[in-house]
Amino acid sequence: MKNKALWVLFAVLCLGVGLYPSSYLFTDPNSGFRARKGLELLTNPVWNVAFYTHLALGGLALFVGWTQFVARLRLRFPGVHRFIGKVYVGAVLVSGLTGLGIGLFATGGLIAAAGFVSLGGVWLYTTASAYWHIKNQRIEEHRLMMVYSYAACFAAVTLRLWLPFLVRGTGDFISAYRIVAWLCWVPNMGVAYLLTRRQSPSRELASS
Repeated sequence: MKNKALWVLFAVLCLGVGLYPSSYLFTDPNSGFRARKGLELLTNPVWNVAFYTHLALGGLALFVGWTQFVARLRLRFPGVHRFIGKVYVGAVLVSGLTGLGIGLFATGGLIAAAGFVSLGGVWLYTTASAYWHIKNQRIEEHRLMMVYSYAACFAAVTLRLWLPFLVRGTGDFISAYRIVAWLCWVPNMGVAYLLTRRQSPSRELASS
């Protein structure tokens, strides 16, 4: 029962934050994370294309990616599983690359930029590795690397969970943002490591 509740919470967080980019359609486009950017950046068309592309496709990856760990869906509808997998990989490729670009201009300077660019690199690498494994019929390695890939993707959720507490704790948004640039994904990798250590070929990450 407890595991079921955690799984439901996980899915709700993924769906909710996955829909976050749509909020820019109904609010001030320069609110949220954009509110702390300078006018020069906000009026730069290249940066804006990269920002919205990263946000939209990152949201899509988060929104659909969690379903890949549902054993019932994977086993009963393998065609759907493969289709969603292709959507996820394509979304990560574009969102990850644009994320590397906008990460260089992260609020908080070099420390925050290094954190977000590192996250983008890890996300791209683990996803590409998972794709390579499945193309070479290395099923178990593919599943394990997808855990790491989605742990990186889930940073979009953990960032939003950590940031309010960090702002309150430090009393300063910039300091909090420098911390969350690393805290939003490094612990996720630790959790992914523990999950993959416990996982065996005969066990699923989740059954539903």
